[in-house]
Amino acid sequence: MADDKKADGLFTVAARASPAAGDSRAASRASHSNGGSTADHDAAHLAQLGYRQEFKREIGFLANVGLSLTAIGVLTGMSSAFQSGLFSGGPLVLFWAWNIVSVFMFLIALSQAEICSAFPTMGGLYFWVCRLAPPRFAPLLGFVTGNLYTWGMVVTGVSGNLSVALYVAALVQVGSDGATSLRPWQVVAVAWGVNLLSGVLNVAGMRAIGQISRMNVWFTLIGTVVLVVTLFAASPAKNDASFAFFDFENFTGWDNSGLVFLLGFLQAVYSLQGSETSAQIAEEAQNAEWTAPVAIASSIAGSWLVGLVYLIALNFNIQSVDSIAGTAFALPIAQLFYDAVGRRLAILCLTVILVAQWAAALTAWTASSRLLFALARDSAFPGKRYFMALTR
Repeated sequence: MADDKKADGLFTVAARASPAAGDSRAASRASHSNGGSTADHDAAHLAQLGYRQEFKREIGFLANVGLSLTAIGVLTGMSSAFQSGLFSGGPLVLFWAWNIVSVFMFLIALSQAEICSAFPTMGGLYFWVCRLAPPRFAPLLGFVTGNLYTWGMVVTGVSGNLSVALYVAALVQVGSDGATSLRPWQVVAVAWGVNLLSGVLNVAGMRAIGQISRMNVWFTLIGTVVLVVTLFAASPAKNDASFAFFDFENFTGWDNSGLVFLLGFLQAVYSLQGSETSAQIAEEAQNAEWTAPVAIASSIAGSWLVGLVYLIALNFNIQSVDSIAGTAFALPIAQLFYDAVGRRLAILCLTVILVAQWAAALTAWTASSRLLFALARDSAFPGKRYFMALTR
């Protein structure tokens, strides 16, 4: 339960005077310098913000970075949305939009990290808005931000698991050389099965999620190497640099090249969202005022580098844009791999992306459950007793 000062809910949270960011950090540092443990230090900082410690702090630094890195899911976002950039500007937009968007996303991440270091609480953006918005508008802005963000994360998790099902469907098609396809109800059944698994793992506790996140850091790095090496080693033809960095394609139906160029940016934006996930589990992180902000910023930097290497490999090994545009596979990226490396290696590459996609959707479930808890704790969401129930 939240501390008694919070009993009146979200409107009390937003209305009552809150310590400035510098004061909050100073009080926290003073608590730490008095010889207390990291756990005591975290609990004291949380108390300064009006909450009492209720979750076990089982998330270390690597797991924290892993959560944001997994939520961004650069391999999955770039693969699942690859056709958006390819058909709206081609390799030119894919490459340059990735670098341009990464710079601005990193600046946003730095801002989020700074705020998170002062307010390392569950709820992330929702809580920050409640504390930093003008008191007159804070209740409304906090309520709207919290609910829009929460339901956005819920949809992200569910749609992510639908993507898992689509990768399964693509694997079936590639494995049979296109002779066999899953029916729509079978794809939906797989998606619901993965949704159930995601729910069970989140109920099992943060320790399991943390372990998966830590493993996913290494899986992403190793998986990227596997994908890049496979593409360059096995593709029958390599594109030259003029194609990989400057070829413009337009399959949108729009004649305005500037508009098409901007539409291509959506692929990069989609692929780099999710760095703030570390803020959602701040009350379960050790030394949260340091690990959560560093995780937010480093996840964008790491995703940019991993994504850049992967994107270059994709652009240099596209065999036919027309083939990808006319594919019958469940996901266009499957056609790229099938054309470039053949059936067996395409199955390997798609499996790597499938596992990463599942992990990314899993962390979206984790984030949305913590957001629902934070909203319920402040009486900003119905069913408070149900959304605040904790497994012990």
